[in-house]
Amino acid sequence: MGKRKSKCEGTDVLGALKALSSDGLDVAVFNGYLLVSSMGSEEKVGEIQKEKAHQTWTICLHAFSDLSCVSPVVFVYLLKEYYVRGTLKATLKFRALQKQVPQLLHNNPQPGPATFIVQCLYVLSLFGSPCAEGFSHLVISAIRRFQTVKTIPADSSEAKDLAAQLFLDVVSGYVIHEDRIVTKLLEVFDVRLENIENATGGSEMKYHSLDVTMARIERYIFELAKSQSYMIAVTLLERFNIHKSDQSFLVRMLQEKQFKAAEQWATFMGKTMLCVLVRNYLDMKMRKDAYGVIKRNNLRQEFPDVYYMCRKRSLKKQAEKGCWDIAEAKTNNDRQLVEYVVYLAMEAGYSEKVDELCERYSLKGFTKAAEPKATPSHGRYLHLKELILEDIIWVEEVAGLLSATSHIVGCKVVGIDCEWNPNYEKDGNPDKVSIMQVASEKTVFIFDMIKLFEDAPHTFNSCLKCLFHSPSILKLGYNLQCDMMQLAHSYGELECFKHYEMALDIQNVFKEPRGGLSGLTKKILGAGLNKESRNSNWEQRPLSQNQLEYAALDAAVLIHIFRQVCSRFQPASVKEGHAKIEWKSYIVSHMDNSKRSKNTAKRRSRKKVEAGTDMSSQSM
Repeated sequence: MGKRKSKCEGTDVLGALKALSSDGLDVAVFNGYLLVSSMGSEEKVGEIQKEKAHQTWTICLHAFSDLSCVSPVVFVYLLKEYYVRGTLKATLKFRALQKQVPQLLHNNPQPGPATFIVQCLYVLSLFGSPCAEGFSHLVISAIRRFQTVKTIPADSSEAKDLAAQLFLDVVSGYVIHEDRIVTKLLEVFDVRLENIENATGGSEMKYHSLDVTMARIERYIFELAKSQSYMIAVTLLERFNIHKSDQSFLVRMLQEKQFKAAEQWATFMGKTMLCVLVRNYLDMKMRKDAYGVIKRNNLRQEFPDVYYMCRKRSLKKQAEKGCWDIAEAKTNNDRQLVEYVVYLAMEAGYSEKVDELCERYSLKGFTKAAEPKATPSHGRYLHLKELILEDIIWVEEVAGLLSATSHIVGCKVVGIDCEWNPNYEKDGNPDKVSIMQVASEKTVFIFDMIKLFEDAPHTFNSCLKCLFHSPSILKLGYNLQCDMMQLAHSYGELECFKHYEMALDIQNVFKEPRGGLSGLTKKILGAGLNKESRNSNWEQRPLSQNQLEYAALDAAVLIHIFRQVCSRFQPASVKEGHAKIEWKSYIVSHMDNSKRSKNTAKRRSRKKVEAGTDMSSQSM
């Protein structure tokens, strides 16, 4: 193959591209690689071999081991050829380039990586969409990743001014790039007003040129707004410190439901415009968004009613869940909000919490109001002593675990409950299950799940298998499926929680619409459960006496509900034997997918055999 001389040397970027299109470029296909000489187009690139149709083109990284003599035109051309001629799917090819290009920028491109990329953007502007947009995103992302590892101050300064010039060329219509590319360009190279000044040139006409330039930039921004590219327009207004828009611009964005852009622009404009935004949100019944703006921008004094209304609504949600500690923390010691929490506690009948808060914050006038709520009969809670329990045993060592297991496997019925720290953050996940309570007729075992799992996972797994996998122990729970899912999520390494047999969820039997387990307990046993400790810190050690009693009661009460209903609440017309069948219809088992698939296969094969038997009998 003879030499072919390219006109890419000694010319500017645009001139080089013209030379490339008229005279071609030294490239060759060799064993599936696209080769480009990195030492100048005067040298012989290699022998051409015909490429088979099924072979995949890729970048020859050896050609880029030294980028000091590779022009932006050559660089961009090679990327485009690889992308166009490669036989892989477009997404896979683009991802490969995304990984390789940031690495190539370490190979000494001239005059520097950042400036080199801006020059590539000039070249890409002539490619036309959609190719230009995709590759422009690619090279800008590459320099962003490169700069997280290495920066060259002199190169960065030169690249800023060149990026500013590219932006002005886009604004003037000399260069075509998508609006999103322009925004990324300004962001990645951190182009500011001083760089725009440097790009205007001409010392004598500098200030006059800057005024004309800024007028062009403003027209460009307002054209973006007209085309409803509000977020880009706001970003540019903020970057170049342009304050010429008025309230109507904000209203227009709100009408178009561009709320994020509206808030960003109002924040840039200052408190006056933020207040206008809040009032518009309130007029649009967007109280939550209004409160967010108030909170983020410290506008509490300007909108005290809205602030306190939203804060109180949040506190009320926590109170309804019984999360008094969280509600108190959310007050941030604001006396007005603390008093509201006390009022909520009074309304719910939590007299102990009322007294506690009044004493801690020196509040007056609440104690007497709380007293009448504490005495009515409907406010009485079930006490642990009424269940005639003999012992509550804390289990945290292997010896205690083995002893508890020995006792449990001898029981016919047990009650099971779990406790873990809730997470009320948006999209947050609850913490690991901290304790599990297993109650027999007279004893409640409280397992320290975290410690037992850390100290003896294999023994722990074997012991709990004896409970959950046993078909001879009836396991009672309330919303038991939720507890089992949380156990499996918390301790996914253990097999004991992936399968259970003979489980009876009391909730499914009664379908109590209100009050949960406490409401059901009141209906069956005559008194509800005090749920004040429900959202306490279950990972603290040791647990408080109140926590231990609360946990034990939740498990033990399940057995008493079961016994009371079996003995006293069956209709007279239903025979004793039928009552047991009614309970059995709610007993369920659950197994992991592997066991389920085996059992399904067995059932199917059994059905086929039965079907074959039926057919043979019919034919006879």
